[in-house]
Amino acid sequence: MPLNYEMLVQTVTMPLILMGLIFCTISPSGAAEKNALADAVVSSSDALYGKLVDRTRTPEIPGVVSPSFVVDPTWPKPLPNKWIIGQVGGIAVDQDDNIWVLHRPRSLSATAVGALDVAAHDKDGLAIDGLGNPRPFSGKHAKCCVPAPSVLKFDASGTLLDSWGGPSDPEFLKTRCRADQGCVWPAREHGIFVDHNNFVYLSGNGEGAEGQFPWSATHGNDSHVLKFSATGNFIYQIGYAGTTEPSNESTDGGPGGTPQLFMPSDMTVDPQTNRLYIADGYGNSRVLVVDAKTGKYIGHFGAYGQNPVVTKPIGDSGAYGQDLVATKSDGAAPWPVKFRAGVTKPRYFDSAVHCAVVSRDGLVYVCDRNNNRIQVFRADAVGKTCINADAKTGACGFVRDIPVELQTVGPTVGGIAFSTDGEQSCLYAADLWNGMFHVIDRSNGNIVQQVGRTGRQVGQFNWLHSLTVDSRGNVYTGEVETGQRVQKFTRYGSVGCSSTGSAR
Repeated sequence: MPLNYEMLVQTVTMPLILMGLIFCTISPSGAAEKNALADAVVSSSDALYGKLVDRTRTPEIPGVVSPSFVVDPTWPKPLPNKWIIGQVGGIAVDQDDNIWVLHRPRSLSATAVGALDVAAHDKDGLAIDGLGNPRPFSGKHAKCCVPAPSVLKFDASGTLLDSWGGPSDPEFLKTRCRADQGCVWPAREHGIFVDHNNFVYLSGNGEGAEGQFPWSATHGNDSHVLKFSATGNFIYQIGYAGTTEPSNESTDGGPGGTPQLFMPSDMTVDPQTNRLYIADGYGNSRVLVVDAKTGKYIGHFGAYGQNPVVTKPIGDSGAYGQDLVATKSDGAAPWPVKFRAGVTKPRYFDSAVHCAVVSRDGLVYVCDRNNNRIQVFRADAVGKTCINADAKTGACGFVRDIPVELQTVGPTVGGIAFSTDGEQSCLYAADLWNGMFHVIDRSNGNIVQQVGRTGRQVGQFNWLHSLTVDSRGNVYTGEVETGQRVQKFTRYGSVGCSSTGSAR
């Protein structure tokens, strides 16, 4: 039975509203009675919430075991300072179960940031705010709101613990991330990861920024990854900002001889090896492997583990049938064109290589977003010079394909995370186009449950972009486009997956 989110909101919030009304009608002298009533309302709310969980529990299916989820409409708590968030590029959990959110202040609309004050004047001498919006009264034009700093750190209860970075934190860009120090803040914030040593990594996929308004970036394309301490102190940058074209075989060219990136998507550090895997990304079509301490090059690979990277269809009749189905000058056909031509296993990564995540058992899972699939590799075997033109399992570290909703016209796999049982038996995959996250049995690649649907109500998604999991198995999600929010899905029932399931 699908989750009834409208019932959830009414069930959880109505007792709280009632409690507020009760408090308004009791005199100060009735403190004891007020506390008793409050306790009764909270107990009632807990009981109703428990009943709701029972009512929405996923029906048992013979041969299928998987976690179930219910959305928490109270998470996170309201932000201070009239702050608001824009598109959520990335979301991550650290080893202390703090949730890190990377959002895009520059994505907010003029009406959303009415409390922004004058930051400059345009070419006609008219007052504008930092995003270039007119300020006809030469000041704020509404009581709310202003963009929050780009990096937000919450505890498990949803309380904001820290915030820093980005154009809405101007002192940060003046003192802690300056171009003359080798730190260039991305034009469009995209990915965030916090490693086992509490270092924070950020990526961007902005392109063509030209400084049209005070907060606009001026460096051109994002083609770099930044590393900070947990408190926002700059450590290093991989790649120079402003690269103008892909270079999939580049192994240096960046600061200090580190590799040159091109619109990277996301990254993960393997705590066993301290290797940083970068999904590189929207411009390049590869996974780059570097030493997380130094940023120095270790290796790189493309689809099916190939190095050199295959970036365009090859017009032969190999294991995939005819690949030459291009409709663009770069040779990368839209997914429906490939699908109709029978090319369901293209031998190249398409834009974007959206994530690269490492499991405890030493496998690298890569989000090949526009090819609607996840590719799996052995971490100890990828990155070397290797040819796997026939997509053989075991060659070049390639393990398997996991297709995700192949008959979807747009991109599906945006981000992935694992369940918290010892085997990490569940793989959670954020589906951008279908507005849900899939629960996949990692042992066989079958989808065993799907959570959410496209929509704007609590528990639904508008362009689900990224997700992460805390130590209790709760799933946190972030949305881009006009979604612009984070949500928490509380896990209950099983912590892991086992199934016959269904392949999709």
